[in-house]
Amino acid sequence: EGFLRSYQSLIQTIGRAARNVRGKAILYADRITESMKKAIEETERRRRIQLEYNRKHGIKPKPIKKPLTELLVLEPAEAETEKRFSSEEAVLKEIQRLERKMWEYARNWEFEKAARLRDRIQQLKRLIGLA
Repeated sequence: EGFLRSYQSLIQTIGRAARNVRGKAILYADRITESMKKAIEETERRRRIQLEYNRKHGIKPKPIKKPLTELLVLEPAEAETEKRFSSEEAVLKEIQRLERKMWEYARNWEFEKAARLRDRIQQLKRLIGLA
């Protein structure tokens, strides 16, 4: 059946779709394989358990809604765009600091913040003729 069509892979893929409030997993195939059958049965079993738990505890699932500004906020030090530098060496030090912070954001899966720092680093490199 292949590694992407194994029971475990199908469960994982279906589970990812289920994380979205309106998410659906649509399985296309010429025939229903044993892995598909097992994955569908397991998903239905887990869903029944979750619905029963939610009913017993009065839980009504709803999406998380965060304001866009909360998702895109940078720390004040990184938000500075008009920072003055006394020398080319000061610019290089700032580039190094921002690169460390950018990689830290990337390691923490904060890619929007990392991308903003990448853009700022490019600005600074152009300022001293490195880009």
